[in-house]
This record gives sequence, structure tokens and C-alpha cells, in this order.
Amino acid sequence: MENKKLLEIYDILLKHFGAQEWWPARTRFEVVIGAILTQNTNWKNVEKVIEKLKERNLLEPEGLRKISETELCEIIRPAGYYNQKAKKLHKFLEFLFREYGGSMDGIINADRDTLRAQLLDIWGIGEETADAIVLYADDKTSFVIDAYTRRVFTRMGTLDGIMTYGEIKDFFEKNLPDDLELYKEFHALIDELAKNYCTAKPRCDACPVRGLCARKID
Repeated sequence: MENKKLLEIYDILLKHFGAQEWWPARTRFEVVIGAILTQNTNWKNVEKVIEKLKERNLLEPEGLRKISETELCEIIRPAGYYNQKAKKLHKFLEFLFREYGGSMDGIINADRDTLRAQLLDIWGIGEETADAIVLYADDKTSFVIDAYTRRVFTRMGTLDGIMTYGEIKDFFEKNLPDDLELYKEFHALIDELAKNYCTAKPRCDACPVRGLCARKID
């Protein structure tokens, strides 16, 4: 039953919003940078930083590795929490060079569960960021759970509000086909739903999936 409902929601959102084709990046390394920078900020701020990094030819591991955290802080300032994020980026680079010789190609060939565990061992990389990297940079199925996903599906009555990240992730992965493009699109579509309709003050009357939602319209 849940499998059917989730796929129905996916189909409705895809028809309503169209394909999102996330993650918006030119390289796998850029995906990683974006996944770390987007923590606790909006994507527009991340885009500003990505452009600054491009202008300085720093969107590749060797170049970014060579600059100091102090200099990196100034570059990524628009993304907020820049001291912490500069450290996180350097910690990821330490990992990338230590485990994979500084090459994203090595990550591509890594086992999914092994890579996820390795990422979670890096300072500042949590489950959401690790799953985003595995899904979008490594092209392996690992469903990303963010605050939007929790909000939307708790309101819909699908999730218990106290479920852990791992429990929600298991729910989606057990009730969806093991399909890479579906995982990518569904995550992006859920975010679009949350940003446009299932907002802090929800617009339930206009929501494209209101017929499947347990929440009563005020």
C-alpha cells in the first residue's frame, strides 16, 4: 500500500513540477562542495559561492586543497557558518586524498555502504550530507532525508514525527524501487513541494497532492 502511495505522489509531483534534474552541478566534485555548503543555508547563497570558486579555478580537489582555511572562509562567507564549512571542506579533502588519491574516480568505484560509512567518519559530515554525496556525486541509490521530507510526510500522515533519520530512510528505500533517477527526482520534487506549497504556513488548498494528505485544510 505504501509503495503504491509513494509512487502515486511521485507521479503527481513530476507532472506538476516537471523533471528537476538535480543536483545542479557540472562535476562530481562540485556536487560534494555544494552538499557541504548548503547545510543550514539556501541554495542561492551556495550558488554565489560556487561562482566565486569557479572564478578562482578552485572547483577541483588539488586547487582547493592548497588554499588555507582562512582564505577559504572569506570565499565561502555568503554560505554562512563559513568557519565550520571551511573546516568541513578541508576534512573532506584530507579524506579524498588519503583514501582515493585525490580523485573522484576512486569514489565512483567504491562500494556504496563503505563510502557512506567513510563519509560519516569525516568531521562535520552528517547523514543527510553523506546521502546527498552518495546519491548525486557517486550515482548510487541512497535516499536523502531532509527537513522538507520530514515536514511533508509527517503532515501527510505517512511518518511518525519522532522517527529517526535512519527509520525514515529505511521507509523510503523499502517502499520505492531501487531506481537511481527516481531517487534523485523524488528528493528534488519533495523539496519543491515543501518550498511552494507545504511551507511553514501551508497552502493546502492549492497543493497538488492534497487528495492524498491526512492534514485537514484550515
